[in-house]
Amino acid sequence: MPSLTQEQITQARETDLLDYLLSHESGVLKQEGANYRHNEHDSLVYVASKNYWYWNSRGRKINAVDYLMEIRGYSFVEAVERLIGSGTPAVSHYTASGSREQRKPVEKKPFRLPKGKRCATFAVSYLQRRGVHSDIIRRCMQLGLFYESRYNNEAVCVFVGRDDTGTGRFACVRGIAGDLKKDISGSDKRFSFCYPPDQPGSRHLAVFEAPIDALSHATLQKLEGWQWNGYRLSLGGTSPVALVAFLERHPEITRVALYLDNDLAGRVNARKIKALLKSDQRFSKIRVSVNPPRSGKDYNEKLQRTLQAIREEKHASRQKQAAVSI
Repeated sequence: MPSLTQEQITQARETDLLDYLLSHESGVLKQEGANYRHNEHDSLVYVASKNYWYWNSRGRKINAVDYLMEIRGYSFVEAVERLIGSGTPAVSHYTASGSREQRKPVEKKPFRLPKGKRCATFAVSYLQRRGVHSDIIRRCMQLGLFYESRYNNEAVCVFVGRDDTGTGRFACVRGIAGDLKKDISGSDKRFSFCYPPDQPGSRHLAVFEAPIDALSHATLQKLEGWQWNGYRLSLGGTSPVALVAFLERHPEITRVALYLDNDLAGRVNARKIKALLKSDQRFSKIRVSVNPPRSGKDYNEKLQRTLQAIREEKHASRQKQAAVSI
């Protein structure tokens, strides 16, 4: 893997999976005394006395890389990059004397939104370069869903998830000039980024892997005049945690459209999420569709291809008009 060093791979494999889940997917955990069980895969259990996760149905232990690849559908490179950027500490199995260290209770870090810059010029320009319409960017900023900040001395976009009272509960940062992608420590995945409908009372929900895909879908609607009004929810990956929590808070939803990426992980996890909703009595009557983009890997790539086609069409039209005038 030319993009990864052996040190990065080792760091990812030593990441503490329980700490990672408590920090990023706390909604999937059910505590049973000192142990934990995974709500979506009830045979996956954290054994506190031995300090590891055991997947009973498969008869083996798993680490954080295994989890992201086999359960969340990440590629190996994506899993490593996710873990080394998560800020989650590595497992400390042994003391200096060689005896097994007693695990201390994990304290979840308090969530704090990164400090915003007064001027969001770079962040706005970044989204505009990705094709997102200025009206949609402006609405996000007015609703407190998007702003510019700095993280580790790097200019970043901040996408915010808020609860029903408007309180910030989740935030992820994306590098403006680099490849930084990170959820802010203490973020609650149940309240992931969500772009609300233009009109209240919607019963429709569109689901994406990333905030920029949700905003790209909104831009495509604006460009192509789709008659659709609904919520656009980012999962922050392919975990259904945010979706399940959203549906619990919004029992009025009757239709869910899964717009996950058009790659193996996106297609596989979209089918898994659809099956999960159908198997849950609370959501079994919701109409669920799987709609990967017909062109491009994700909806931002689809948007950029659409904009390029529009530019080419306008250019051809101008050339034709110039030829006629001559």
